[in-house]
Amino acid sequence: MRTQRQVVDYSLQKRAVLRELLAGRVGTYDVCDASPYLKNAARFHGEPTDRRCPICRSENLTLVHYIYGDELKQSAGQARTLTELPVLAMTLREFQVFVVEVCLGCDWNHLVEQYLLGRDGLTGDGDGAGDSEQDAASAQGAGRRRREAQR
Repeated sequence: MRTQRQVVDYSLQKRAVLRELLAGRVGTYDVCDASPYLKNAARFHGEPTDRRCPICRSENLTLVHYIYGDELKQSAGQARTLTELPVLAMTLREFQVFVVEVCLGCDWNHLVEQYLLGRDGLTGDGDGAGDSEQDAASAQGAGRRRREAQR
């Protein structure tokens, strides 16, 4: 996606969890703990992949995209399909996307990546909407910090 930025990849953390599991320091019940809400989100909003589950190796993993942001209000925390994200990115200034992989067979789940989407990521946006409000708010906050520092 064109506006995707500040990507955080959790693959090293996933490898560490799997290494702990294979070494016997972590039990299967500790890592295969997907909630019913997450499993339903994977069923109805998830994107199937061709990658096998690293635990049971019998099911393919499903990716679930959760969105969070101030502009979302009541929609924050909802699972969305991958096709809905570009539409939201063009209508909202900024929101976070968390991608979770889920196995519907054994309940394995792990955070895969996190990134920002939204119009603020477009270069040369030029609409300037809300810039004066943000400048006024930051100037007010800076003045407040100066007064507190003088005390």
